[in-house]
Amino acid sequence: MKTRFILIQTSHAGNVGAAARAMKTMGFDDLVLVAPRWPNVLRKEETIQRASGALDVLENARIVATLDEAVDGISHLCATAMTPRDFGPPTRAPREHFALLLKNKLSALDGRALEACFTDCVPAPEAPHPSLSPEGRGRSVAPVLLPLPLGEGGGEGLRPSLRHIPNQADLTQNFSAESGIAFLFGSERFGMANEDVYRCHVALSIPTNPRFGSLNLGAAVQLIAYEWRQALGGFSVEEAAPQGERADAAQVAGMLAHWEQALAAIGFLDPAAPKKLMPRLNQLFNRAQLTQEEIHILRGVAKCMLQVARPNR
Repeated sequence: MKTRFILIQTSHAGNVGAAARAMKTMGFDDLVLVAPRWPNVLRKEETIQRASGALDVLENARIVATLDEAVDGISHLCATAMTPRDFGPPTRAPREHFALLLKNKLSALDGRALEACFTDCVPAPEAPHPSLSPEGRGRSVAPVLLPLPLGEGGGEGLRPSLRHIPNQADLTQNFSAESGIAFLFGSERFGMANEDVYRCHVALSIPTNPRFGSLNLGAAVQLIAYEWRQALGGFSVEEAAPQGERADAAQVAGMLAHWEQALAAIGFLDPAAPKKLMPRLNQLFNRAQLTQEEIHILRGVAKCMLQVARPNR
């Protein structure tokens, strides 16, 4: 499925490299940078170091001047946001939204996003997020809403800045593999611009500690990439390499007979009153599912016990 990660006005080269690494670990390689601070950011040493081997993602990455160019060919846009909002697209956790998206259940749920198109509100000016750290920020800032006085026609006071809000066809479309999805991440200092958020179909908010929700950009990209990959089916966990051929019943029985001799020789087993010691050891070794190599080790232990108990033999 076409998946694109878009970084808008990124100011730290290391975050570009970290994003590339996060994408590659989840099997994604379509990275687009919109007006980054450094025109040569893809070739900067810090970017390459933080990419940690994801050089193919950097080599295929594109730098464009506008968001319009970045989202070309993509039909479903996901902004990243910190808090829910009363205006614009709905805010959802990534896992919740991806489940709905892939099950084509967004039509009714996104009705409230359409209603927001006709709400007589205007976004207040954006402000920097106070909790962003120098080495890597990246949380988008939710817009604060202020009432907008109505004109005599009941809705004439609506500002032109709302022109990018998705229309009904956008919101109710059935998502398919051919549609394409893009995840948008704002600048480290200011997050996403309001008008960029409004043109998206959803604002994804990563559930975090309510008392400390600051994520750096690379971490945010990693979390979104992981959740989307899991929604698509995920990668299988690589099983451990086989530990050797299993011992058969005859080999286990031979080893137990050897141990019975050794335990009797050291005085641990009384042959006249063995009770259930050997059957219990038999059950223990059966549960262990011994390999042939492990049988050899246990026989070696029994041999040493016999040599110590009978030094003159």
